[in-house]
Amino acid sequence: MAGTGPLPALPQADVEGWDDNVDVVVVGGGCAGVCAAIEAAEAGARVLLAERTSALGGTSAMSSGLLYLGGGTATQLACGFTDTVDGMIAFLLAACGPGVDDAKVRRYCEGSVAHHDWLVAHDVEFAPTFYDEGDIQPPTDAGLVYTGGEDTWPFSELTTPVPRGHHARFPNESGGYLMERLGVALAATGAEVQLETFAESLVVDGDRVVGIRFGRGGRTSTVRARGGVILAMGGFLFNDDMIAAYVPEAARCTYPLGTDADDGRGIRLAAGVGAAQVNMDALECHVPLHPPRRLSAGIIVNGQGRRFVNEDAYNGRIGQRALFDHDGVAFLIVDEAGSEPNWLGFRPGWVAETPEELAAEIGLPPSGLAATLTRYNIDAERGVDSEFHKRAELVRPLVGPVGAVDLRVATAYYATFTLGGVRTDVDGRALRDDGSVVEGLFAVGRTAAGIPARGYVSGISLGDGTFFGRRAGRFAARAHGGS
Repeated sequence: MAGTGPLPALPQADVEGWDDNVDVVVVGGGCAGVCAAIEAAEAGARVLLAERTSALGGTSAMSSGLLYLGGGTATQLACGFTDTVDGMIAFLLAACGPGVDDAKVRRYCEGSVAHHDWLVAHDVEFAPTFYDEGDIQPPTDAGLVYTGGEDTWPFSELTTPVPRGHHARFPNESGGYLMERLGVALAATGAEVQLETFAESLVVDGDRVVGIRFGRGGRTSTVRARGGVILAMGGFLFNDDMIAAYVPEAARCTYPLGTDADDGRGIRLAAGVGAAQVNMDALECHVPLHPPRRLSAGIIVNGQGRRFVNEDAYNGRIGQRALFDHDGVAFLIVDEAGSEPNWLGFRPGWVAETPEELAAEIGLPPSGLAATLTRYNIDAERGVDSEFHKRAELVRPLVGPVGAVDLRVATAYYATFTLGGVRTDVDGRALRDDGSVVEGLFAVGRTAAGIPARGYVSGISLGDGTFFGRRAGRFAARAHGGS
């Protein structure tokens, strides 16, 4: 889909008559939209959920199924970990910034335990077992894993490291299981679901959104929404014009995470009624280096042969630093003792006896790589990493022959999706540039600018999508007079 600009709204005066009247309309059937619909229906509202494809699930169903939850959930406690709300707040403010929404982080962390319990009450199970390889969904049905680099520098010095990646009880990628469970919960509410239904335009009465016009099967229908319209239509990764305008780095990445429905339409519909946009240049960019974590005994260098990150950092942090700060040029330097394939089969593409020879083979300045290795090895002899503070158990001298794993954006697996979207408050209400509320309009999931800004942790998309989706559904239900 092409286009970047606002999609104009339809004045109510031009609507000849409503084809349906409901309390809350939700547009989009991923985790945020489904949770919004469940919450609104359980609050007593009459709900219509419209999904443009032939099934619910969206990108959420394709995901790892990780939800970033903490503050002392029952799953954390069962696995032997003690967490605090303050610790979770401190970590997310640091890891998801700069530009993070302080109010959303605090509300999310304060409500995280209750949200965990809500999910469990709706038959989303988490096994009480911990998986000790971070940065990936467990290949088992284990319920807890490190997913944001909480136990690595600089975050390990900020607050006590605690794992918060909650993995729905299904082996490996469990997004499909998560959405299947939420779909069952939605069906139990009696909310109406319409598939293959396309959002054409919002309907406004003055400055207030009062409904929406859909296209379905070659016909249009206009639905009044007494409590509000909730846009949960995904991000804009598959809109080439928006990518070019806002975050062109995404076009360089090799593995876009999303569906064709992530075309920015929800963001553009909201802009058509005056809603502001935030963090449109923000991007998650995940280079799946670990597991195994022992690969972090190597060093990652840029195009000048210089280190720029602690190698045990969260994979998304490594990817963002490589893409945005070093033009997508990175290599993992390993020695024979540390040369093994990672979980995707990454392995050295060049091997040489000396760092100078290796640099010449891959096109790096020979003196740069040699100086970097010399400095690192001097530190490693003492078991420390004075430059980037990698954990001591991963610090050891690298001795020749040495090899290089190609982590350049043009050739490696860079998984990406957009993070910017509609500006919203903690109840999912769309906001204008001046901070005023666009009455009757909500945005959640990746249609909104959620907790992650220019940093990310795995599981926060499903986490804040489900959490703020519920809040928007509840607020819209109250707006029509429900409980």
